[in-house]
Amino acid sequence: MLIHVFHGCFLMNYSSSRSTLERGFTFLTIWFAFFCCARGKCSWSSMTFQLLRRTFGGRFLANPRAFSSAVSSPIRATLFPGDGIGPEIADSVKQIFEAAEVPIEWEEHYVGTEIDPRTQSFLTWESLESVRRNGVGLKGPMATPIGKGHRSLNLTLRKELNLYANVRPCYSLPGYKTRYDNVNLITIRENTEGEYSGLEHQVVRGVVESLKIITRQASLRVAEYAFHYAKSHGRERVSAIHKANIMQKTDGLFLKCCREVAEKYPEITYEEVVIDNCCMMLVKNPALFDVLVMPNLYGDIISDLCAGLVGGLGLTPSCNIGEGGIALAEAVHGSAPDIAGKNLANPTALLLSGVTMLRHLNFHDKADQIQNAILQTIAEGKHRTADLGGSSKTTEFTKAIIDHL
Repeated sequence: MLIHVFHGCFLMNYSSSRSTLERGFTFLTIWFAFFCCARGKCSWSSMTFQLLRRTFGGRFLANPRAFSSAVSSPIRATLFPGDGIGPEIADSVKQIFEAAEVPIEWEEHYVGTEIDPRTQSFLTWESLESVRRNGVGLKGPMATPIGKGHRSLNLTLRKELNLYANVRPCYSLPGYKTRYDNVNLITIRENTEGEYSGLEHQVVRGVVESLKIITRQASLRVAEYAFHYAKSHGRERVSAIHKANIMQKTDGLFLKCCREVAEKYPEITYEEVVIDNCCMMLVKNPALFDVLVMPNLYGDIISDLCAGLVGGLGLTPSCNIGEGGIALAEAVHGSAPDIAGKNLANPTALLLSGVTMLRHLNFHDKADQIQNAILQTIAEGKHRTADLGGSSKTTEFTKAIIDHL
């Protein structure tokens, strides 16, 4: 094991992004750590690596996946092709990733035909374990029949994998004209509770009750993520969306947690906006917002509204963040059973979600390569699917993107 650690550090030391001074300091420090371990002084070695982390901000030792990509070993990722058009657009993703030589090895799982009693849904326990084991995945659209009495597939994923934050970037695509120009905002939605806690019951005949659950732990967690995201991505403003003027206890607790976290980020402007006013402001001038954080139901509505500003759900990426660094990227549009199997589907949303997954894995060069190819294909206008105003088939659109890689 010691040899593997030394070899990994040696490779990191000779990274092309390092300055000569950094290389020299790190090289001497690593040799000292190796010497300490060889002499049985591994506690000294641990202190040495902590010195490296503090000196260079932890950017070389903090992310084991980033290191694994440096040695080009393929990373295993879970893939849920999904329902309806899902398998078709998932094939597009696989073809484009293969053409771009992305070191991803897909582990595919499909929705079952019977309810798994362990998950109370059509998702099998083995598929959930795959995501937990791999730590990263990509999901196509999944359809849950309405009013059939079993658990939503998406709700199952969020609950079982503790995917507490849904992050959805909404930005204008160059060359694709919509009613709004230069939209560039992020919606961050609490993903595990609120009105989507799944707690409903009949009080008496003709009267049903649905419980809205807001907890301090979940609210602090998503607020912390929103502010951290804003800081690490150079964003200047975080807006907490609420209806605390009516739901004073639940939304009041959410706002209290957001204020508490905001105090730790004085460099980020913090504001609170009532949900209905937020909708009006977004439609009038989306540039008023930067990062929006909100409870579950509001996030579901606002994120779709924002997608409409830039062309619809077919162009919008999404990624769910969970405890322990789990990331499950997904296409948030429907399964479109009416066009399934007809080679008409637009794979852009799933592709851009795959790009988000690559960024999570620190494959930034591959992410840029694929994203640029997608944007160039759409901007060029020669190959667009019907929902984008063109007449290209899914396979033709996919080939055009590959040609732009």
